[in-house]
Amino acid sequence: MIKSWNLSRNILVVLIYRILIVLFLFSLCRIGFYIFNLRMFPGIDVREFLSIMRGGLVFDISATVYTNMLFILMQILPFDFRYNNTYQKISKYLFFISNGLMFAINCADFVYYRFVLKRAAFDIFKTFENESNLIKLFFQFLIDYWQVTLFDIFILFLMVYLYNRIKPVRPQVSNKVLYYTLNILAIPVFAAFVIGGARGGLNESIRPITISNAARYVNNPRNVAIVLNTPFSLMRTSGKKVLEKYNFFDEAKLKELYNPHYIPDKENQFSAQNVVIIILESFSREYIGSLNRDLEGGTYEGYTPFLDSLIGESLTFDISIANGRKSIDAMPSVLASIPSLETPYVISHYANNQINGLASLLKKKDYYTIFFHGGPARSMGFDSFAKMSGFENYVGYEQYPRNNEDVDGMWGIWDEPFLKFFGKTLDTLPEPFFASVFTLSSHHPFIIPEKYKDTFKKGPVPIVEVIGYSDYALRQFFNAASESPWFRNTLFVITADHTNESIHREFQNDFGYFSIPIVFFKPGSELKGMKNRIAQQIDIMPTILSYLNYDEEFIAFGNNLFDDSQESFAFNTNGSNYHLYMYDHMLGMVDNKPVALYNYKNDRFLENNLLDSNKELARCMEEKLKAIIQSYNERLIDNNMIVRKPDDHIAR
Repeated sequence: MIKSWNLSRNILVVLIYRILIVLFLFSLCRIGFYIFNLRMFPGIDVREFLSIMRGGLVFDISATVYTNMLFILMQILPFDFRYNNTYQKISKYLFFISNGLMFAINCADFVYYRFVLKRAAFDIFKTFENESNLIKLFFQFLIDYWQVTLFDIFILFLMVYLYNRIKPVRPQVSNKVLYYTLNILAIPVFAAFVIGGARGGLNESIRPITISNAARYVNNPRNVAIVLNTPFSLMRTSGKKVLEKYNFFDEAKLKELYNPHYIPDKENQFSAQNVVIIILESFSREYIGSLNRDLEGGTYEGYTPFLDSLIGESLTFDISIANGRKSIDAMPSVLASIPSLETPYVISHYANNQINGLASLLKKKDYYTIFFHGGPARSMGFDSFAKMSGFENYVGYEQYPRNNEDVDGMWGIWDEPFLKFFGKTLDTLPEPFFASVFTLSSHHPFIIPEKYKDTFKKGPVPIVEVIGYSDYALRQFFNAASESPWFRNTLFVITADHTNESIHREFQNDFGYFSIPIVFFKPGSELKGMKNRIAQQIDIMPTILSYLNYDEEFIAFGNNLFDDSQESFAFNTNGSNYHLYMYDHMLGMVDNKPVALYNYKNDRFLENNLLDSNKELARCMEEKLKAIIQSYNERLIDNNMIVRKPDDHIAR
């Protein structure tokens, strides 16, 4: 029976063979892309190149599945008509057209990359939508870059040749029940491949892969372009909001209103102190008693006794704002001073832009850099963005010497054992080091280890009990760390990624929804008290660099919180609604038009719209917010997010 089925010509075996053809050609394109742009990727050794090829396969599978979904479906239908010559001819031309177009786009990006220094995203169509000479440009491209043209022709020829090498043959079946049973059983197998391939895996705790995930396979973030393929980049950015360039102000006025280009004072000597950033999952300011002395008639205690005690020995701010509502908003905000306006940066068209993160900047000063998160490596794409922002090392679920008691069964390692592990690892690091840890236990479904049942205070929402547990875990970390020799030479920054369930009406609005703690703690230092200033997540990076007397230029969209000469403000978006917090007021703007102005200090519930009664303040804040939007959009669109050397080439 097996002989009569002729397994080598079985339609499902042939299907697998043809999928492998596409993956093989993608790998050839990756090698071609690298060779064509060789001078732009110096220093890649054999080990990194093999990692790039392995990682690239993940993105190639995703692009292949999306492109060939209909073709795959046509081949796995368990009916005999799929062997019909006409049916197979239609399938063949569908394969050639869809994949041929995909490879042509991929090859064209060999050249386009040289001008924008990143893989083409869906915004490329907007870039060229007003060109009237596209046909002329196309043919000129074919001539000017004849090497790429020939390579693409070679790829297309190879695709056709390999496709036609093996064709399915209708089997002679003696046992039709078995035959159809096996064919039906093959459907869920291929379905799992399609779903898993498109997502980059089937693990429920892992988000579908995005452009930023490519960073996990490279040593240098600039090399992510080799890992990616252009069809994947286009697909992942399709439907994502494309930023617009605005011309609210001329260049001189724009820089006067808002300039993210930092030029430090080089007179002060750089101070090589350790830096530790702790990002607490879902730690709303509302849960912290010491930051809410006025709540519940002054009787409110909150749910974070340790953090309250630490704040008493730290510098914090009377207003602290998150730049987004999601963890993927927080990562670039905290670690690279990049906000997320409307679309999270890490899943935007611009996620493979060149950026300067705190880690990459401190590496220039010989810092050891490491990022910790107790979840699986690809959870939320944390490992990828950590790599993209310059961290040399990543430690997660896979690297933790775990036992079953330390695993929460949902997200990863409980905060207490993972922060203990974090501290012990810091004890082994060379100084100076920059380390960051992102906790996870204070996340839905809001459970704590069984041994701590009824230990922590409960409240009107389930999360507060878990907040108490994470606060306890934080206490254990600091108790142990305080005995370590590196402790007193370390600047700690403690913040949250975003807020979560709300209890009080004061926090159930566009001010409270973004209110988080931002705490600077340096043992035995002058950093103490409550500072009358607005702070935001993107302020953390420039503030740390200022504290260390960092003496090189960098790009940061936030402010130095220690420089009282800089204006005090924060901004974020909730959908298409932009918010600016400034002068004790919050301006809301939609479609570049102010719609609301509230005094958030005197009007905690944001009920009294002052837009008509305070037009001058609204005009001033509108001007500031538009300058922020214009600068941010320009820099993302132009891939102008690092301080470039005079010889760095990028088209404008």
